[in-house]
Amino acid sequence: MIRVVLADDQTLVRSGFRVLLERAGDVEVVGEAADGADALELVRAERPDVVLMDIRMPFVDGLEATRRIAADPALAAVRVVMLTTFDLDEYVFEALHAGAAGFLLKDVEPDDLRDAVRVVAAGDSLLSPSVTRRLISEFVSRPQGRRQPPPELDELTAREREVLGLVARGLTNDEIAERLVISPATAKTHVSRILLKLAARDRTQLVVIAYESGLVEAGRP
Repeated sequence: MIRVVLADDQTLVRSGFRVLLERAGDVEVVGEAADGADALELVRAERPDVVLMDIRMPFVDGLEATRRIAADPALAAVRVVMLTTFDLDEYVFEALHAGAAGFLLKDVEPDDLRDAVRVVAAGDSLLSPSVTRRLISEFVSRPQGRRQPPPELDELTAREREVLGLVARGLTNDEIAERLVISPATAKTHVSRILLKLAARDRTQLVVIAYESGLVEAGRP
């Protein structure tokens, strides 16, 4: 059973998401919070698999709550998916940088919502729909978006840098394997090593690092 916490200051949004998720049969909503402070307390108490976190909430907003969850070693297994009304919300990139595994629009289709929770709970990042990559490209391409590359980037082998570039373009392990003519298991091993070397939380963090460092130019296919 996938355990989920819902954090949104709108009761109707939380209620609607609860109904949609619990119809899945393999998802249990273990708590709801109306602001970021309550969400943090709930996450620490319940240790859910996934948190659906609204960006704009009173007291502690979703961005800060996500940052605190990602920074807490005791919550390393908790995955945060940001909820937003706009597909190019300026705060979404910061949320991904803070440690979110991806984001969903609040008008997401029911089946897509349930699938997204399953994908994130399985340890993958929510890099689809393609609007996620477009958003990252949009904000990293701005002058204030480029940041100093982490020194650990120099520790990557040439093949690992190549794999990182493909991850940043949204390719799955199977697609990376096909592109590089290697086995999916080898592709997965490369990704795991890159995550370890860069101390990245998940594939979404790798996308952020790749764009920020200039390894992948924003806007390129």
